[in-house]
Amino acid sequence: MAKGLVIVESPAKAKTIQKYLGKGFEVEASFGHVKDLPKSNLGVDIDNNFVTEYVVIPGKEKVLVKLKKLAKGADTVYLAPDPDREGEAIAAHLAEELGGDNFDGTKNKKKKNDLEIRRVTFNEITQRAVKEAFEHARDIDRNLVDAQQTRRVLDRLVGYQVSPLLWDKVRRGLSAGRVQTVALRLIVDREREIKAFQKQEYWTIDAHLSAGKGPSFDARLIGRGDEKIEVPNQEEADKITAFLNEANWLVRSVEKKERRRNAAAPFTTSKLQQDSARKLRFSVKRTMMLAQRLYEGVELGEEGLVGLITYMRTDSTRVSNDALAEVREYIPQHFGKEYLPETANFYKSKQKGAQEAHEAIRPTSVMRHPDEIQKYLKEDEFKVYKLIWQRFVASQMNPAIFDQTTVDIDAGKGNESYRFRVTGSVMKFDGFLKVYEESKEGKDEEDEALKHKLPALNEGQKLTLKELKPEQHFTEPPPRYNEASLVKELEERGIGRPSTYATILGTIQERQYVTKTGGKFVPTEIGLVVTDLLVENFKDIFDPAYTAKLEEELDDIEDGKEKWTDALKEFYKKFERDLNYAGKHMQNLKAMEKPTDEKCERCGSPLVIKWGKHGSFFACSSYDKTDPNSCTFTKENPIDLPDLDSADMQETAQEEYCENCGRPMVLKRGRFGQFMACTGYPDCKTTRRLDQAKKVPDVPLDEKCPECGRNMLLRHGRYGEFISCSGYPDCKYVKQNFIGMKCPECKDGELVEKRARRRGNTFYGCSRYPKCKFTSANKPVPEKCPECGHEYLVQKFLKSGPVLACPNEKCDFSRPLPQEEAQPVS
Repeated sequence: MAKGLVIVESPAKAKTIQKYLGKGFEVEASFGHVKDLPKSNLGVDIDNNFVTEYVVIPGKEKVLVKLKKLAKGADTVYLAPDPDREGEAIAAHLAEELGGDNFDGTKNKKKKNDLEIRRVTFNEITQRAVKEAFEHARDIDRNLVDAQQTRRVLDRLVGYQVSPLLWDKVRRGLSAGRVQTVALRLIVDREREIKAFQKQEYWTIDAHLSAGKGPSFDARLIGRGDEKIEVPNQEEADKITAFLNEANWLVRSVEKKERRRNAAAPFTTSKLQQDSARKLRFSVKRTMMLAQRLYEGVELGEEGLVGLITYMRTDSTRVSNDALAEVREYIPQHFGKEYLPETANFYKSKQKGAQEAHEAIRPTSVMRHPDEIQKYLKEDEFKVYKLIWQRFVASQMNPAIFDQTTVDIDAGKGNESYRFRVTGSVMKFDGFLKVYEESKEGKDEEDEALKHKLPALNEGQKLTLKELKPEQHFTEPPPRYNEASLVKELEERGIGRPSTYATILGTIQERQYVTKTGGKFVPTEIGLVVTDLLVENFKDIFDPAYTAKLEEELDDIEDGKEKWTDALKEFYKKFERDLNYAGKHMQNLKAMEKPTDEKCERCGSPLVIKWGKHGSFFACSSYDKTDPNSCTFTKENPIDLPDLDSADMQETAQEEYCENCGRPMVLKRGRFGQFMACTGYPDCKTTRRLDQAKKVPDVPLDEKCPECGRNMLLRHGRYGEFISCSGYPDCKYVKQNFIGMKCPECKDGELVEKRARRRGNTFYGCSRYPKCKFTSANKPVPEKCPECGHEYLVQKFLKSGPVLACPNEKCDFSRPLPQEEAQPVS
């Protein structure tokens, strides 16, 4: 009989931990949360101090029956879900269901017939960390549970009390979320900034100069005399260039200094999400899924299951002393003593309320070099592990050192002169750059400027002008958010937690509030409408600053500084007031009929703008649902919904002309998405779907074709994005999304994720098609059915939640699958 029952969230984690604990323990999985607020009602008694009604999640009954049976035969139950608020809540709910005496931390001694339940946590799944956690088992932390419960209740109140308003006023199926709506608001606000942006002309003037010996170089105009100058138009640029052509060029000053560039801190969750998005082009959701696998354990040949990284949901940059000692031993052995700083590098966590009890994301052992274990990892797992390994090692290396030279040059004639400047840089010591360089959003102008190679220059030296390069520019609007920049914005504003960002970004896309165009988030018509309605009627709740303040309150609850019910009472005062206001004043779009100047093409009556299932549209005003003979004419509305700012009505100009009348085409948004339309409307009614012409440019990737060695390209086809070789048609290699499982039919091919041509649905097939025609509508999982022995299971999504089920029609086996492990198909 096992002396200890250990309960974790996932089977993968259970297998790794079982290896370290041995025969005296039995390790089982709860498959995520076992209890939650009911779906059928609010589950929160607002009038009775926010008492919550938690119920067993449908489908988890069998799991709990098994766990209770095993608990009866154990001396002690150890609850080992993840070391965060969610994990603590899972542990508390398990303790309640198993009947432990000390689940709330109020009773520490075991009575004669009571089941002893203890909580264990570890930041990495290694033998040392697991054994140390069991030596320091504790009671459940009620403050952590209260913080999680507060967040859950806040989200339930907003979701269950605001979403029905949207169903009633706009359309069924819409939802509002405490953090989700704020994230959407940031995207909508940015879109409005872009559309309201007025381009401003400006000019730069570069001078191509020679010192006689050494390379020629370019210097840029920065001022007139000692004052900074801006060149607003061509007229001013022509005046200046005319003067400069007659000027004498002299070196005014030469400043040399040593510039140090320090390494970035090891990864926090959000920084990993950002760097993975920029360098690997992985979505936030995919990054977290891959990191979860690396954390829970990967088979490394004879070594067996090994947890390769520390816990991946953290906002701390702290590193344990053992890990520091190991990496400081590794660096001089593999790179040289000059790369190791005298003392370890320490980094301060920038995130407010960072949990310093956690560690940064790092390899569990730096001695496991990515290249040495690559053969055991799937392609994408290897990429994420390598990124984490490189960032951690680099964080404990010396800075890179550059010799930087800044030269100011005067171009003068008489009493007037203009000043030019050039900066050059030479790397003297590569330091941490030998291992890793942090990615950045957009171009780094400073780094671009430092690329100049300069000859030896001295103060007072004469220079020869070879060429003047005046160039026209226009100021650019702020860029749309991509996943990396939106995560960065949310983190910097303190909105939500990095562990929730994947869910948030997924939800706003699933609800069709935003679409992705070229990897950037663009709000849809419904996204704009929902945001406007919610922000107008809920002044506080969906304000970014207020949402960030709530996150700080959750941290205070976790630290025991504030009671969770007090925080909810304060929130509900504002929320209830806004809720009552919205119920009375929120515009009912379903009943909207806005008059227009357009006439019905069928009967000549005025057209009105109405709101329907797919958005706004034009309809004939003479329509009467009680009269079957009335005019039923409708047509697409290419204009955003009324009551939006005029900036939202602006059309985005494209370099394309109408094939019928020659006028420019513009990008418009209709009820079925974006399309191109002639600016000559209504005289010319030419339109074109975006997928009919105007090919989206290919994007070069830092990835080589495995067949011919050429660069890979991100292309846009009829059925979405795909990655293929730039050497097409000579090389026809197309990268397939392997799911890490051999084909169960032919045993030779690999299963890959595919997309159907007609409806665009995802399905799974063999890489050897058409030789092997195996397909599955549901994602296969390489796990044998425990009941009938079928060689694989499939992932299904039921109303009660995701499950793993047997595809054998004669077998009805299924079990719940944790949400974090489920991968919805489109």
